[in-house]
Amino acid sequence: MVQGRGNSAIIALMLLFCMLVFHFETTHATKFQVGDARGWDFGVSNWPSGKTFKAGDILVFNYNTAAHNVAIVNAADYKSCTASSGKVFRSGLEKFELKKGLNYFICSVPTHCQAGMKMVVLAL
Repeated sequence: MVQGRGNSAIIALMLLFCMLVFHFETTHATKFQVGDARGWDFGVSNWPSGKTFKAGDILVFNYNTAAHNVAIVNAADYKSCTASSGKVFRSGLEKFELKKGLNYFICSVPTHCQAGMKMVVLAL
């Protein structure tokens, strides 16, 4: 009878340990400042190069609201530099959680996207 309770306690501890490990893995998101110290501005299209992103990571967009905005768009709108498929944000400080796969961002201020203010981020 004592042996049965001992096994139950071990099983309960193992389950608790597994839940803690799983919880840590699923809630540990990394925050990335887009454009580093420069923020969301011209020339950010290569900023993701050399970085590894995971689904659930957070991108932080800091920018001058008098000059820019940020829009989450689909692939077609990214290529054509239009924001018809996405929502345009204008607060100057946006935080977006990456979805698994390709995530597309543009500045929808006229000519900014065409001038390179756009970015694709692959989240694994």
